[in-house]
Amino acid sequence: MTLTKRNKIPVTILTGYLGAGKTTLLNRILTKKHNQKIAVIVNEYGEVGIDNQLVVNAEEEILEMNNGCICCTVRGDLIRILRTLVFSMDQGNVHFDRVLIETTGLADPAPVAQTFLMDQLLSEKFEVDSIITVVDSKHVTRHLDCRDEAQEQIAFADVIILNKTDLVSNDELKSLERRLANINPTAKMLYARDCNINLRDILGIHTFDVNHKLEIDPHFLEDHHHHHHDDKVSSIAFREEKPLDLAKVDHWMGYLVREKGEDLLRYKGILYIKGVENRIVFQGLHMLFSGRPDRKWKENETRQSELVFIGKDLNKEELEQQFKNCIAK
Repeated sequence: MTLTKRNKIPVTILTGYLGAGKTTLLNRILTKKHNQKIAVIVNEYGEVGIDNQLVVNAEEEILEMNNGCICCTVRGDLIRILRTLVFSMDQGNVHFDRVLIETTGLADPAPVAQTFLMDQLLSEKFEVDSIITVVDSKHVTRHLDCRDEAQEQIAFADVIILNKTDLVSNDELKSLERRLANINPTAKMLYARDCNINLRDILGIHTFDVNHKLEIDPHFLEDHHHHHHDDKVSSIAFREEKPLDLAKVDHWMGYLVREKGEDLLRYKGILYIKGVENRIVFQGLHMLFSGRPDRKWKENETRQSELVFIGKDLNKEELEQQFKNCIAK
């Protein structure tokens, strides 16, 4: 990516399973946008679009794609629309401060994010700011039990909005928190009724960016033993204070991307590499991976590697052994 963050248009990907409240949140964003110009891309599954009719004050900003899920059959349409936006901006015909993509409730958000990493023009003009997943606190458990897409949306989230909290008890909410944290321990959780949240908590937060300095939540490595559901998506975290061998790490990551990429939904961390005075930060999704030097280790800072993997049917023992094999001699 050749442009700085200041020169790129931030993209927020808004996802959530059916009935969670994405359109309500979208309306709140558009009515409180504080003079920002927002291009909204709404993905409808079917020939007749409904969501755009439910969005207020956005006639000139709504761009709609029908006849498919944004993560598969209409991905070409997404690229075409974004390239058209770029052309219109370059010609001086329009100006947008941000792009917001609302996916269908059945969508896997990963290919949407990959679009901005794989297409050179789009990666120069846009930068994924964050993936926001809205959760129906009352009904999400049913979806998690029977739909892989619901688990994937949780796994990819940078921020999870637990909506409709007024419809559940405190015990039900705590149980849901534990289950979601088991799937994705690094996502920030917000709580809302009717998606009434502070927009500063979801816009301009730079939580999804392979070149951003990754700061891991110090609590994300806490073990979650209260999980009793048969979720295909889970998380595994490792911490190691011994330095790692960079060549071994490169070999391991190459193997994971090649052999396990489809099952690795998201993975990220900070690496302590032998002979390197800077932290190495990395982040990946599926078969897209990026790592780069970060700031220097501080004098009073504990040098250690911290990694988290979020994926399907993860084998903790196998991953842990591969990770231990990367320790420098």
